Amino acid sequence: MNIFEQQASNRRMTAFIMAAFVALFLFIGLGFDFFKLNFNPAAASRYTMNSSGYYEVNTHASQPIPYGTILSLLVGLGMAANSMVNGPAMVLKSTKARRAVSADEKEKQFVNIVEEMSTAAGMAAPAAYVVPDPDLNAFATGTNPSNSVIAVTEGLLGSLNREELQGVVAHEMSHIRNYDMRLMTVTAALLGAIGLISDFAGRSMRYSKLPSGSGSTSSSYSRGDSKKGLGPLMLILFVLWILLVVLAPILSRLLAMAISREREYLADASGAELTRNPLSLASALEKIRNAVVPTYAINNGVAHMCITDPRGSLIEEKIGFAADLFATHPPMEKRILALKVMAYQNSRGGTAGNSV
Repeated sequence: MNIFEQQASNRRMTAFIMAAFVALFLFIGLGFDFFKLNFNPAAASRYTMNSSGYYEVNTHASQPIPYGTILSLLVGLGMAANSMVNGPAMVLKSTKARRAVSADEKEKQFVNIVEEMSTAAGMAAPAAYVVPDPDLNAFATGTNPSNSVIAVTEGLLGSLNREELQGVVAHEMSHIRNYDMRLMTVTAALLGAIGLISDFAGRSMRYSKLPSGSGSTSSSYSRGDSKKGLGPLMLILFVLWILLVVLAPILSRLLAMAISREREYLADASGAELTRNPLSLASALEKIRNAVVPTYAINNGVAHMCITDPRGSLIEEKIGFAADLFATHPPMEKRILALKVMAYQNSRGGTAGNSV
């Protein structure tokens, strides 16, 4: 795909992820209304006619307004909107990142490289920040190129030469140019919202009774006629809802990890395209790979934005089903090999061109 197709693909992916999370919010919230708050519009009347023909208060009236659904949607949309407005600032604050200064030789070089790569990418230069940590890592954040930031650790600046640093900056620049950082910033916010709502629903249901075979309980179900005869169906829906409440944080995180892994491969290739030197990024990844100490300044909430897993986990070195599920990044070995193959292909193409 060319750059415009990549950007369009990421916009579609962002819309798809937001729609998927909205569906999760709706299902969890509606289930909470139905099973906990006794929501049932068909049995919402407060008065019923008795056998004598007089109206009396219906003690089994259902909740007419889906408060849980409305609240879950508001929380999810609010956190997503907040991530779009304050996401970059929150990420920088959480890592204690500071603006790179020209007084320091290494940091001045970093700023110059950011400007060079932004020119190569045909976009405005992102702000350059430094994270006070001795480990080797880097990340990009922002919701669009105009407010984007590239941050690297002090350890990365001290360990990489100019070409290697250029490869890392080009990798992060590609995340910005491809709108990966918007995708992952929104995803991170929605992950937090799912966790909060799932935890709240789970804690609330601990004090509720399981649905009985008749389709009603003393606390969770309406005793109106609208639910009679639906016992087995209610039980199945209740079990499915409980499973989703428990598994929603895990499933949503697995989705975010899968997206993150795919974007890393794309950013490696796009970064190599910007520098025209795949081996510079490959060499940088080799040094980053050998630094197995965790990046303590970067928490798990930002892990999927980094060039490598900040936890120092060796799961990136593994290949297989477990790694595909739980790693935030693809195996370093595969990334380095792909870059070396690109360099070999480029060298062959160059030689062929010269011979002609």
